[in-house]
Amino acid sequence: MAKKESTVFSCLECGAQAPKWVGRCPECGAWNTFAEETRGGGQRVDGGLPASSSRPVPLTQISAEETPRISSGLPHFDRVMGGGIVPGGVVLIAGEPGIGKSTLLLQTADRLATNGRVLYVSGEESPTQIAMRAARLDTLNPNVLLYSETSVEKVIEQIVEISPVAVIVDSIQTAHSGSNNSSAGSVGQVREAAGLLMSAAKRLSVPIFLIGHITKDGTIAGPKTLEHIVDTVLYFEGDRLQNHRLVRAFKNRFGPVNEVAIYRMHDNGLEEVANPSAALIGQRSSSPGSAIAVTLEGTRPLLVEVQALVSASHFATPRRVAMGVDSNRLSILLAVLEKRTGESFLSHDVYVNVAGGLELDEPAIDLGIVAALVSSKRNVALDSSVAVFGEVGLLGEIRGVSQAELRVREARTLGFERLLVPQANLKDLRGLRADGVASIENVLSQLHPRA
Repeated sequence: MAKKESTVFSCLECGAQAPKWVGRCPECGAWNTFAEETRGGGQRVDGGLPASSSRPVPLTQISAEETPRISSGLPHFDRVMGGGIVPGGVVLIAGEPGIGKSTLLLQTADRLATNGRVLYVSGEESPTQIAMRAARLDTLNPNVLLYSETSVEKVIEQIVEISPVAVIVDSIQTAHSGSNNSSAGSVGQVREAAGLLMSAAKRLSVPIFLIGHITKDGTIAGPKTLEHIVDTVLYFEGDRLQNHRLVRAFKNRFGPVNEVAIYRMHDNGLEEVANPSAALIGQRSSSPGSAIAVTLEGTRPLLVEVQALVSASHFATPRRVAMGVDSNRLSILLAVLEKRTGESFLSHDVYVNVAGGLELDEPAIDLGIVAALVSSKRNVALDSSVAVFGEVGLLGEIRGVSQAELRVREARTLGFERLLVPQANLKDLRGLRADGVASIENVLSQLHPRA
């Protein structure tokens, strides 16, 4: 007798289920995250995968040698992936519509096709539309096989038949499984489709790339369990009105997280930026309010321009706007400046921006923000040969940061003659020349001497 369908409500954050809608998830505490889905009535399928013959074995009998990786043909993308693509790995790439996800993977497919056939599965665009983009990007390759299909079971059948070197699914929100009667894109369908593709990737040792949509608040659409299922989560970031794009690793079972690759968008596709720091500060301003800070993205040092505008406010409550940095962190730094240096921002509007459209959350950017704020407030431009980095504590102390030597070498390579670094980091520089600072008063006395 066929099992009857039933309706359940699942939390988009943690996957908890309830028989009826509730406003607050009893498991994770998130509000308004329950979505309706249908379960039952379908039969569990394996997508045509061959039966597994594996048996439990002692851990000591398993080879600990690292699996050889596959080069994507894009050196910076390989760096984000931890050194290349791992056979059997599942990679989720998420980003805003039109940011360049499909473009990046189409260029990757063209380069991977030199090693064999690549299966490009599209549930959103027709083969004609993809072919038109490939022609524009000059990536027309006979080894890239287009497959317009949304059924996960049929996709897995093609993977078994074709034995491709890689599979691209665009997008996971359009895929559906016959074992779940919910509509495509629902919590249950996304979870089921990702689970079947993960099983296929591991059993067949085929790397699979999944393109994912994001919600209006910037999180990946679908259940939170989707990020737990996959091996690697990459975010494609950047302002669509600007040329620079960033691919950032937020989760990677096969390499370091927070690595970034920087690209420049052109009419004929994405171009890797060979020297990101030079590109990011290439249009730096010499006006008051501009400071060069050295930040770290994964293992890569980057020089960025922090811009600040402090102007007299005409509102009862002065405005505080932060773009590219945490607004709460900006409020803390303003409070520290007022307490430790006497600089008053109470009657001023404050705007802070990281040029180039980058989003930075590393504490070492604090010193760059402080330098730019006081430069704008005093209307005194910084010396163009100065770069800074360091974390500012609540008591006004400058705290040490990681990889100081790497940061200083990057700044020296780009011609910066003077660096202000935390006093605690001087012992890590191995003979490199830099000026140590211990407090915020010390920093301002060197950068912004009063006229």
